[in-house]
Amino acid sequence: MIIACPACATRYALPDEAIGAAGRTVRCAKCRHSWFQSGPEQPAPPPPAAPVAEPAAPPPSAPPRPAAAVAEAARMPSPEQLREALARTMAAATASQAIPASILPTAPAPAEVAESAPAAETPADEPSYFEHEPPFRPRRNPARLWTAAALIFALLSCAAIAAVARFGLPDWVPLATSGFGPAQPDLALSFPPNRQDRRTLPDGTQFFGITGTVTNIGQQRRAVPTLLILLRDDKNRVVYSWEVTAPKRVLAPGESVPIIEAATDIPQTAKFAEIGWKPA
Repeated sequence: MIIACPACATRYALPDEAIGAAGRTVRCAKCRHSWFQSGPEQPAPPPPAAPVAEPAAPPPSAPPRPAAAVAEAARMPSPEQLREALARTMAAATASQAIPASILPTAPAPAEVAESAPAAETPADEPSYFEHEPPFRPRRNPARLWTAAALIFALLSCAAIAAVARFGLPDWVPLATSGFGPAQPDLALSFPPNRQDRRTLPDGTQFFGITGTVTNIGQQRRAVPTLLILLRDDKNRVVYSWEVTAPKRVLAPGESVPIIEAATDIPQTAKFAEIGWKPA
């Protein structure tokens, strides 16, 4: 049978046994409205079978009937058999009667059959089994995320150190473009290019040696500041640097101090050195 909610007009297709002949209280799955639904209409009882006239007894004076007529009379059904056949025919016709497709809902929702007693209203915060639920999202593990971030940072750091050691610092690094400090009065630096020694040791280590002098050409004693040595590549970019302290910190007028320095594990791109005073 087809029932419809009086509140929202939602229709449901239910078997007759779910409501019963006496009817019962049902509740709409969409708007939660409850109402009493009467049972399905019972089919009208079949009309009584027309009485079948019994064959009249032959008059006593009639001659006996032939054997074929007696057999035909024996094959005729009795009134009880006729009534049972008529009842079966009507029941089969009622069961095979189809419901028109125009009155059936497109997607009928399951109706909730209420108990004989009125059911309590569903709380507003209770989830409905007929409502759409969002897909499940797995919980995130903060410890795992931080561990992955630390591992990525360590790999990037190692790659950057290896790149600087092989190719030197890029141009946008401040150290790569930094110069020397101001010239010192009466102190002259002498580091000839032919006294710069760059070579590869037998174990594969890159070696760069520098030899020169610092001379006091003035008439007064002068303190010798810290020197800065910059190694540059073919494109005049600084790829390595280190500081040098003179063996003698104060020079008398006309006195010189030799500077002999060497550095190992330098970048392969280092080609020549520049020597000056360390910036203040």
